[in-house]
Amino acid sequence: MKKTSKYHLDFAVDKLTNSIENIFTGDSFPTDISVVTKEDLKSVRKKNGWQFDWNFEFKQPDRDVFKLTIVNNSSVIQGLTSLTVKTDNVYIHLIESAPFNIGKSKIYAGVPGNIVAYACKLSFQRGFDGYVSFLAKTKLIEHYTKTLEATHFGKNLMVINTPAALKLIDKYF
Repeated sequence: MKKTSKYHLDFAVDKLTNSIENIFTGDSFPTDISVVTKEDLKSVRKKNGWQFDWNFEFKQPDRDVFKLTIVNNSSVIQGLTSLTVKTDNVYIHLIESAPFNIGKSKIYAGVPGNIVAYACKLSFQRGFDGYVSFLAKTKLIEHYTKTLEATHFGKNLMVINTPAALKLIDKYF
């Protein structure tokens, strides 16, 4: 049996926006989140600046990989996430912004927040009252507590509860 990885998330929530926001113009753009296809993954490679092996995530039977795109522009992936629907919450394995949305020269802000809000929305749709969990890198626990209102449950476990999930969903959806 192939060993699956447990990641400690290290995405930074740059800004909670209404959708995603162009850094240079301040314009907001509505987004879509949809299931990633094998075709989508052809451009999502480490040689193109992506940090994670999204083909590995795509092949895991317990996970679904989703892409964040701007409405009417589904060919340009703004960010990706790998999620598992558990028995009582949605678990986030990975979140990654597109290489052009990272660093000082990024184009769009709000990508990670948008993706987390989607996980919360999916949790409500599955009857879990918005509960989302993930493992955080130690240095980002305080950041997630402040930006996402996630609760630290010991070691690296973070949980987003119903009130925090509703705030994120209201912001993005």
